[in-house]
Amino acid sequence: MDCISSYSKISLPQLRNTLLSTRAFSPFNLQSKKTSLVVVASTNNNNNSNNNNSCEYCGLTAPLVPSTAAGRSLSGALQSGRDGFFHAVVEKELVKLAYMRDDAFLRMNLTLCSDESVLHRRISDLIELECRNAVEDVMYMLVVYKFSEIGVHLVPKLSKCMYNGRLEIWPCKDWELESIHSSGILEMVKEHLSSIIGWKDKLTLTQTEKLHIRLVYAASIRYGYFLKSASMRYHLEQSFDHINSDLSNITTSSNLLFSRSWPLKQKSVPFGHVSDAGSTSVGPVSLIEEMQQENLTSYVTSLDHEIVQMCKKPKFKEATSLIEKHCSALFGDESDEVVLTSSASLKRFVLEAIAFGSFLWDAEDYVKAFYRLEEN
Repeated sequence: MDCISSYSKISLPQLRNTLLSTRAFSPFNLQSKKTSLVVVASTNNNNNSNNNNSCEYCGLTAPLVPSTAAGRSLSGALQSGRDGFFHAVVEKELVKLAYMRDDAFLRMNLTLCSDESVLHRRISDLIELECRNAVEDVMYMLVVYKFSEIGVHLVPKLSKCMYNGRLEIWPCKDWELESIHSSGILEMVKEHLSSIIGWKDKLTLTQTEKLHIRLVYAASIRYGYFLKSASMRYHLEQSFDHINSDLSNITTSSNLLFSRSWPLKQKSVPFGHVSDAGSTSVGPVSLIEEMQQENLTSYVTSLDHEIVQMCKKPKFKEATSLIEKHCSALFGDESDEVVLTSSASLKRFVLEAIAFGSFLWDAEDYVKAFYRLEEN
């Protein structure tokens, strides 16, 4: 639908200044050194290898190929490895897409009473669809970027990892995929793993339907999204509690200081130092952090059903669509094909899916600062 872009000449005056002024802190503003992103996905048939018939891969192996110009541009920017370049392209594309959609909508409203109203409405709908597809590509590349930051590459299409009916993923990358979680969240991730895989040996082979793996993968994406959403909700509530506590302490202290200073007719009251017993460390930081993580775990497990459903459902339709597109690209057509795989490979799928859900939450949060997403 590139022809839609020629509908009107998009002019973005002072785009660079706009980008600089609207840039906000987010998880995607962090820069890190990345490895070369070259696509390699192969089936190892070397008889001397200990990992026979396993899928060894590295690079930009994301199963979902960008279908829009914005997505392809970001894919190239990510593979370039230039510090800061990827983020600059992301922001530029998001600002341009928002401008395109808003401009088409404005033209539609301006022609409501004219003979061209139907035409402009149709053009506006097509441009909105084009922009939505492009934004989904941008969000997907942000997720891929987050994986690249921890040195993990998404599992490629399963057709590239099958050999004589056996599915194996190598390397497992367990440590890297677990490193993104706090200790409290990690415990819940391990419980989720044990409920799916159990405590089988990593080399234990099992027969399972490919459709079952797909359903587990999709459910684990939503579980990862839920954990990130619930965790952020917890920290937000904690922040409000601290603010209320600080305001209460400041009010009490200021009243006391004012009552003492009034008879002495002091010209100023030292507000700078307010005693707060709640801010005094009573032990090692690690102990405090451990207690906080225990509180987080208790908070998440105590959420009622309504809040759980709200937290695990993506806030925007673009994210919901992206989950379905990614799963379809990874597993292909739904089928009851039975494959032989190991517990280690199943664990890799689950850990990747949970990380994907967490990174998708970050992508939503980042994109909505530049582009108005459609709420679920």
